[in-house]
Amino acid sequence: MAAGGGRSCFVLGASGETGRALLRELLARGAFARVTLIGRRRLSLGGTEAAVEQAVVDFERLGEHAAAFQGHDVGFCCLGTTRAKAGADGFVRVDRDYVAQAAELARAGGCKHFVLQSSRGANAHSRFLYLRVKGEVENLVQAVGFDRCTILRPAVLLCKRQESRPMEWIVQQILGAVARVFPSAHSVPVDTVARAMVACVLQPGQGRVEVLENGAIHELGKAGPEQGT
Repeated sequence: MAAGGGRSCFVLGASGETGRALLRELLARGAFARVTLIGRRRLSLGGTEAAVEQAVVDFERLGEHAAAFQGHDVGFCCLGTTRAKAGADGFVRVDRDYVAQAAELARAGGCKHFVLQSSRGANAHSRFLYLRVKGEVENLVQAVGFDRCTILRPAVLLCKRQESRPMEWIVQQILGAVARVFPSAHSVPVDTVARAMVACVLQPGQGRVEVLENGAIHELGKAGPEQGT
């Protein structure tokens, strides 16, 4: 039998910290016969290019790239930016509009299970832009009508970013120390999030829509990779 039982998945946001960790986890587990990265540019993958496909799309004209979303069983979404990097309008466009349109194209292309990285505190009625947008996109993705939708709401992500974010680095140092005493209280390593994202598709669901808060992400992301699962 082929790796992953012939199943196919795509990853949105593979250039980010969680996306890179997710790709490593997918390749380590061999859970899918076909892994496609969908993004605005090709990524240099350090020797693993042969193991994945890459589809380059223009997110401003995403409807013209429906073919990239065809034929996948599972879609993983780690797509996102920051208000500081893209401005308020750009943040909304990336974190809500791009994600929602991608979800619609994925569903139309046959995707059965959509796995969305959101954020702790996501709430469509929040007065804070970040949490409001995360809540809005959760609602939009659920409304698409996937057979199964899993939403992960991690707290502060612990990672070594390639881009410099000084204030975030300071917060990570503080929360990293707290995490040694209270592991699942206020933060979570990106590798744990990635393991949880893959693990949730390899086990039975708890209903059509499942929301995993930070503690559940820690619990699900504990186990190491199972080769060829």
